[in-house]
Amino acid sequence: MSRISRKKEHIDLALSSGQSGQHGLYDVKFVHDALPDLALSDVSYATTIGGLTLSSPIVINAMTGGAEEAVRINRALGMIARRAGLAIAVGSQMAAVKNPALAHSYHVVRSENPDGIVLANLGAEATPDMAKQAVDMIEANGLQIHLNVMQELIMPEGERDFTGAAKRIQAIVQAVAVPVIVKEVGFGISRETALRLAECGVAAIDVGGRGGTNFASIENERRDSPYDILNDWGISTAASLLETVDARGSGRSGGRFDIIATGGIRTAMDVARSLALGANGVGMAGPFLQFAANENIDGAYTYICTLHEQLSMIMCALGATSLAALQRIPLVITGETYHWAKQRGIDSRLFAGQNGITKPQ
Repeated sequence: MSRISRKKEHIDLALSSGQSGQHGLYDVKFVHDALPDLALSDVSYATTIGGLTLSSPIVINAMTGGAEEAVRINRALGMIARRAGLAIAVGSQMAAVKNPALAHSYHVVRSENPDGIVLANLGAEATPDMAKQAVDMIEANGLQIHLNVMQELIMPEGERDFTGAAKRIQAIVQAVAVPVIVKEVGFGISRETALRLAECGVAAIDVGGRGGTNFASIENERRDSPYDILNDWGISTAASLLETVDARGSGRSGGRFDIIATGGIRTAMDVARSLALGANGVGMAGPFLQFAANENIDGAYTYICTLHEQLSMIMCALGATSLAALQRIPLVITGETYHWAKQRGIDSRLFAGQNGITKPQ
């Protein structure tokens, strides 16, 4: 199957499959503050990711490109990003790197959003020269390098050799003039992986946890003989956040990196919980794909405005005027996420504020 046909098939399956909802963020409970001592107007949710200043922590995450169907979707996504003032990442540009005639299916995002923050995107098989080409193609402010080993393994025509990925990422970090963000596509980031990425010098890590669009299931739909045992593979978004925040605060990370939470995030409570756990921003794809596929720009804008309004209300009720203040709010970790943390040696008291222990930042 050609890369273009595969891109079209991925769009159709992502639209029909929805999200699993198993992100684990329901296990994160806020400790209510009955005396917050601030006004709603005091709240700001501005943030920085990899040195990029964002007016909102919400990022429209990578979805598609490289097919004619993607042009229509990416045009709508670019319009949504411009109207709402959100950063946006395009889908993997490898198709256009190999066939420049497809570059317009990605550049349409920049055309519709000329002054916004736009992130380029390639897989970990990319070379530094490919990375520079992807950045230049869309005049990108940053570059995402996506990790999708399990998806490739299940994909009938997928990659089978992943050697040297860390060295290539490090070379790309050194070669490009924009911040590099490494992201998983839905199987999560462990503490060990986060530490290795930090050694590569990446500016940010997008945990891409289990709970959103399930690329194992999507690729199994494309197989004659599915590997259904792999459909639940991965680390949940909540557990991935705990793992990555723990790596950042361990003193062994070799340098500061920012964190993006992705994987099934749909509501303002999902956003607030992710940010409180230590994320600098959140990536969302599934909800925006639905709006873009229907070219419903107004609906998407209303959805984003509601997310912002509700996030402000949550922060106000917790007495948090900023995302830094939100990350100092005590949390109680319960359920499967608590047990995961305990087994992995991550002290949940850091988040509950017990015994004067400070949360990792």
